[in-house]
Amino acid sequence: MNLGEHSDHPVIRLVIAEDQTLVRRGVASLLSMEPDMEVVGQARNGIEAVNLAQILHPDVILMDLHMPLKGGVAATRDITRELPNTQILVLTTLDDDETVFEAVRAGAHAYLLKDAGEDELLETIRGLRRGESRLTPQIARKVMDQFRRLALAEPASPSAVSSEVNREARASAPSAASEPLSDKETRLLELIAEGKTNRQIGAAMSLAEGTVKNYTSRIMEKLHANTRTELAMLSKRQSRVD
Repeated sequence: MNLGEHSDHPVIRLVIAEDQTLVRRGVASLLSMEPDMEVVGQARNGIEAVNLAQILHPDVILMDLHMPLKGGVAATRDITRELPNTQILVLTTLDDDETVFEAVRAGAHAYLLKDAGEDELLETIRGLRRGESRLTPQIARKVMDQFRRLALAEPASPSAVSSEVNREARASAPSAASEPLSDKETRLLELIAEGKTNRQIGAAMSLAEGTVKNYTSRIMEKLHANTRTELAMLSKRQSRVD
């Protein structure tokens, strides 16, 4: 990598939350080799992850989901509630539908499986710095399927967790009283749902990246979405219901 390639941006400060020592140190070693990244902390469980986040205010936290004392979903929920500028990149082996959906609902901005390549991991971290959200196609399909099931019908015998997920999903869905989107906002939302970056959206709509960010914030307010990932999922859910 060209050392000057990212010199115009501040270094991305990272915390790695992972209970497996070899994995945690291996990822830390990989990221520390990048000139635009700095690993400022390592956590062995969810409680340490929350504590480090509160002390260090990192830009991005790489979050495993299966950890002792406090799981990654609960830690993600606590961190995103208290530190909205800290972004969570879930990096895990867990890809069951319920876990994926819960992590996204908790506020995760990106979700990668541990078999992802190094380039994909690095680009996802840099994408988060640019204000993007990343879901691999496999994970995006799972979230889409969960939203579709919630849109079609309530489970016959929901568990306590499923009931909470249903309540949160309904609360986040646009209501009839919500302010309607303009034609330009509707088009921009379609591009977000397609996974386009701010730069790509700007090029497609002849808008500056800053203008795209402003439009995105306005759309999130109108649709009551908390993250760009949730916004994309709500958009796709709405298109299927329509």
